[in-house]
Amino acid sequence: MTPKRFEHAVTERWGEPPHADEDWTPEHLVLAGLARCTLTALDFHAKRAGIAVSGSASAEGVVTKREEDGRYAFVEIDCGLDVQLDPAPDADRIRELVDLAERDCFIGASLTVEPHYKWRVNGEAME
Repeated sequence: MTPKRFEHAVTERWGEPPHADEDWTPEHLVLAGLARCTLTALDFHAKRAGIAVSGSASAEGVVTKREEDGRYAFVEIDCGLDVQLDPAPDADRIRELVDLAERDCFIGASLTVEPHYKWRVNGEAME
């Protein structure tokens, strides 16, 4: 028997109040927390460097039974961020800020599944 598979998705915009649709489940709130927390961590480190942040983040996740223990949990999470940094730093500084944002988002660090991040900074996709 194949376990049920639940898919959830959210989008958060930096500088706007958190948006919670009345149909959101706790799973949506976890994903929104990851998206907002990653943006917040980026903003923290960018401000210390004199760089302003704007943009948005979206997160999608799959909940199903984990193979290792048979418990329902997030087994996949993708977090896409599309941000603008002003003034635009060089590529090495962008990589450093992105790495710090991923590391210092305590929601991402608290999950048992490691989020997969996909960044677009100042219109350029990062590898």
